[in-house]
Amino acid sequence: MPSLVASTPQELQHPNMEMESKKKGKERGGTLKSRLQCKSAEAAKTDGLCFEEMSQWSQSLERLLSSKYGMTIFQAFLKSEFSDENIEFWLVCEDYKKIKSSFRMSSRAKKIFKRYIQAEASREINIDQKTRELIRRNIKAPTTVCFDDAQKIVFGLMERDSYPRFLRSDIYQALMDSIQISEDVKRK
Repeated sequence: MPSLVASTPQELQHPNMEMESKKKGKERGGTLKSRLQCKSAEAAKTDGLCFEEMSQWSQSLERLLSSKYGMTIFQAFLKSEFSDENIEFWLVCEDYKKIKSSFRMSSRAKKIFKRYIQAEASREINIDQKTRELIRRNIKAPTTVCFDDAQKIVFGLMERDSYPRFLRSDIYQALMDSIQISEDVKRK
């Protein structure tokens, strides 16, 4: 898995607030879709994005996540489907692995557990009970690998579910078409 830098996770929200937020987002579906299209358009306007790079995104989830533009567009896509907790967790874990201070590692491990792992967490990820309990024990004496099992499960879920949907999405297809047209125009 590629190593990526992530921003610090948002403050914890009450689970009911999270549900209200999702309900409002569904009611404003057009607005969210518009924002996703804007993100895609912003990425397309950059000089760094080309058809060749975008076509590599379809080769593997790792390639998509290793691209700055790919990551941005994939995150926006997941947000539009109300399933961005997986990529958020994966990125937080990548960031967590870079922590050197044992005190900071312990503090961050507890926050990650509370936000993503514990039952009914505000951003609970879909992992089995055995993995959840292993992590509960691991964070008592946290190491850089204490979330690895959960991170692998989440990566697998994204790879088998979200990633193929992303590649079939109208947003990805439209962006591919616009980049290809743009490159064709430049060649003429």
